[in-house]
Amino acid sequence: MNQTDWRYTDEKMKLRARVLEILLLRFGSELDNNGEPLYNMKSITECAHDWVSQGNMRSDGIVKYYLAYYS
Repeated sequence: MNQTDWRYTDEKMKLRARVLEILLLRFGSELDNNGEPLYNMKSITECAHDWVSQGNMRSDGIVKYYLAYYS
């Protein structure tokens, strides 16, 4: 039996890509006073994974979610 994990369907992978795009545009290039990234890539990718894995169908609210739980 070939069972596909619903979190990795084409639709969910497109959502994951869109969420990552939003997060990277908003948080990916901000630097602190020392020139170091203000937000790390691990938190951005974990946030995107969790967002999709929780069953969200849209990207609306991802920035507020990241700020609340990952920043």
